[in-house]
Amino acid sequence: LLLAGLAFHTRAMILRGLSLQRCPVNNLYEAMTFVAWTIAAAYLVLGLFARMRHFGSFVAPIIFAIGVFALMPSLDVPYKDKPQFSNGLVSLHAALTLLSYGAFGLSSVAALMYLMLEHDLKFHKLRALLALLPPMDRLERITSGLLWAGFILLTAGLAVIPLLMRQHPEINLAADPKVPWSALVWLLYLGLIVLHSRFAQSGRRLAWGVI
Repeated sequence: LLLAGLAFHTRAMILRGLSLQRCPVNNLYEAMTFVAWTIAAAYLVLGLFARMRHFGSFVAPIIFAIGVFALMPSLDVPYKDKPQFSNGLVSLHAALTLLSYGAFGLSSVAALMYLMLEHDLKFHKLRALLALLPPMDRLERITSGLLWAGFILLTAGLAVIPLLMRQHPEINLAADPKVPWSALVWLLYLGLIVLHSRFAQSGRRLAWGVI
């Protein structure tokens, strides 16, 4: 069912992009649909491994919630003017940044599974023994790996900004609230990675931080 949904989702995004003659990531509706597509596609790749298929129980409601919220009419604001950028750098910047948020979303799903399994084991619940969830150490590695993947993608996306500024010096980044927000997100995830790699903050603390 997720694969069928992703097929329709992909077709819708392609048709929208062709109709607009640009990468469809220029308002909040388009950004949210891109993130939902990323999470679904990444899960289907992980789902090739039998022990990873239980991500679907957590991923599907998240994708559904994002999709329902994105359908709010006020989010799909039409642009009166043509996009500011005439080259592919803005599409690259947007795609890398939104892919990073998809990776961060999947990392939080893995962290949530880790906390649920830890809770069941701590209170000796039978469902912890009967569950087919991946082992806790594997969930921690998945959480950490997706955290790194998202951070690298976000760093690459932000690294494109100086190139955009060089081509379009008239753009005022200080007036764009996405810039300080993205910088704050980058710093928060950098702090998590430093705490995890240099100060051995892992397990429950890492999971809560990622969530």
